[in-house]
Amino acid sequence: MPESRLLPIAQQGEIILQQAAHAVVDVHAPAIQTLIDDMLATLLAANGVGIAAPQVFVPLRIIIVASRPNPRYPDAPLMQPLAMLNPEICWQSTDTYSGWEGCLSVPDARAPVNRANRLQVRYLTREGERMEADYAGFVARIIQHECDHLDGILFPERVEDASEIVSEAIFQQIFAVTP
Repeated sequence: MPESRLLPIAQQGEIILQQAAHAVVDVHAPAIQTLIDDMLATLLAANGVGIAAPQVFVPLRIIIVASRPNPRYPDAPLMQPLAMLNPEICWQSTDTYSGWEGCLSVPDARAPVNRANRLQVRYLTREGERMEADYAGFVARIIQHECDHLDGILFPERVEDASEIVSEAIFQQIFAVTP
């Protein structure tokens, strides 16, 4: 198996991040499998908890959800990385909560975003298996954030009060965990 490579990450303002992505037709295609591996490697190297194919300049409906504690999200729950192809949010709760979000494509900004607390997602696994699963809390937030990327939406567009957007440095000062 060839070694995964790190992919460039599209930055806010780039056209690909403003467009809707296309459905994956052949999940078994070697190029799709390689893309998933490369997206995961890129995500891990950048200390992210999720990534969408448009963020690596590929206009396809693929997201990877990989919650785990890291320097950007020290309190993130640990889960096995999960690739979702053609994800579709079938249902989301009316109960919402505000949580701080950042984005690999908007590297120097954090802001509180209101999201559904629970949701149900239908997707294909990288093996082509059809799945439907429920998620809650931080993992549900990641899924909503990444699915937004598939529709050309960046998290600052979801911020209700633009004055709450802060730099990463200020965020780290505000929420610094002292030993």
